[in-house]
Amino acid sequence: MNLTVRLFAVLRERAGTSELVVEDLPDELSIGELKGVIRDRFPELGDLSSAAGVIGTTYARDDARIAAGDEVALLPPVSGGAPSPAETDYESGVFELSAEPLDPGALAARVTAPACGAVVTFTGTTRDTNRGQDVVRLDYEAFEPMTGPEMARIFDECRSAHGDPEDSGRGLRMLCVHRVGTVAVGEPSVVISVASPHRDRAFAAARFLIDTLKERLPVWKKEVYADGHHWIGDRS
Repeated sequence: MNLTVRLFAVLRERAGTSELVVEDLPDELSIGELKGVIRDRFPELGDLSSAAGVIGTTYARDDARIAAGDEVALLPPVSGGAPSPAETDYESGVFELSAEPLDPGALAARVTAPACGAVVTFTGTTRDTNRGQDVVRLDYEAFEPMTGPEMARIFDECRSAHGDPEDSGRGLRMLCVHRVGTVAVGEPSVVISVASPHRDRAFAAARFLIDTLKERLPVWKKEVYADGHHWIGDRS
């Protein structure tokens, strides 16, 4: 079979294209086997052992089987769209990508509700130095079709871990907005706001969301310096 494999961030940059056509493959093979074929045929991509496979919009282990017609992508480690299906369903969690500057205060106001006595907001901003170099700006890239579904799974896990089991809505109202495109030094790149009847659950949920987002959300950050750039999370 033939497969078209989508690439992002540093892998796209190395390949010089956002898609690879990989021909003459077995009728069925695993993600790990596909990575081996691509490594041999496209050595410019480097070591793919830390790259994550995706089938459709779900992360796939290296032993997951690929069939003809599957939509496949290889993702470099994330550096941590579409909004959630119900844009105002903050109990389920709302996620958005934004090409415009973020206003943390306005975003926090969106989750505020009379039943909630605590609102916790985390704002991640662009710092001016990293890796011993002066940062000029950040460029963010996202695998947009996957960000919404993956963030929905993260919201579900957060409700299960930190919601109130005696509250049918789990007692949490959650919003996450992440920038894409160019973000200047000092500007917010991600804002997470959580409202809850009690502060302990709000703090715990906000921490869970930012930590898990950084591990799993397919959004990549390129630090741009005066004399070059570096994809954060690149371990190849």
